[in-house]
Amino acid sequence: MDIVQLYQDYGVDFKTEGHKHCRPGWVNTECPFCTGNPGYHLGYEINNDHYFCWRCGWHPVDFTVSKLLNLNLTETQSILKVYGLLIPGRIKTPAIKTGEKPHRMPSNTRPLQRIHKKYLESRGFDPLYLEQYWGLVGTNEISGLDGISYKWRIIAPVIWDQQAVSFISCDVTNKSGLRYITCPKEREAIHHKHIVYGKQKLWNGIGVCVEGITDVWRFGPKSFCTFGIEYTHQQVRVIAKNFKRVFVAFDDDPQAVKQAKKLIADLKFRGVDSNFIPITGDPASMKQEEADYLISQFITNQYI
Repeated sequence: MDIVQLYQDYGVDFKTEGHKHCRPGWVNTECPFCTGNPGYHLGYEINNDHYFCWRCGWHPVDFTVSKLLNLNLTETQSILKVYGLLIPGRIKTPAIKTGEKPHRMPSNTRPLQRIHKKYLESRGFDPLYLEQYWGLVGTNEISGLDGISYKWRIIAPVIWDQQAVSFISCDVTNKSGLRYITCPKEREAIHHKHIVYGKQKLWNGIGVCVEGITDVWRFGPKSFCTFGIEYTHQQVRVIAKNFKRVFVAFDDDPQAVKQAKKLIADLKFRGVDSNFIPITGDPASMKQEEADYLISQFITNQYI
């Protein structure tokens, strides 16, 4: 589909390859589903004709365009035909092709340098602890993998069944349009959205589900994350297999709260005792002593 022409004709603000917010092969615009979270989060992948928001996940093509153009679904589907969408309607997520290439880290990864440590300290984290316990490494001004730049980032390995299967990177300059960039899916031994991030051996059947990796760093080994508020059926199965009781503590914006309650319902359907924990702001921004206290209440079943 000629998404650029559609956006131009209907006055939708967008960014293309070369802009800091936009990866090669994508056209990005503001996400109509992420109110209160400014930025060009919503990407349209040209080669696969699908939408994905880096904040809230996959959305159907017809429904998304109808929201962007403020038109009803029937009108939107007629417009999509004009712009070359051969199968109008709710396009399924394209198949994720993992393991096509050997898993490896971006080039020039090394122990955390001053710029990485300074960033972590500014967010109230202990860099030495995170480096040793979570295996964090960093990159410098020259780092890449498969044509993607990973310069000046913290790289967090994603470990599953004691094997490194993927990684998540975090910008430390506050200048990149994409704070987080994941491992290229062809390099993932297991797609990160089919598992969760955390210390598998230390869960013991009860844990706190949070949104992102920095929330896990704050809440510690009894927590785990779904890599964003948009979760998958595979992740629900993994959580149900590993936990008997789960507390869900996403951010406090409306979309995150909605997703948290949806996850709780899905987990309860699978027999997991699940509860919503209201959090003010971002869990990763909590003071460490406050986070430690909350976790102690969750794990000892004292939190009501």
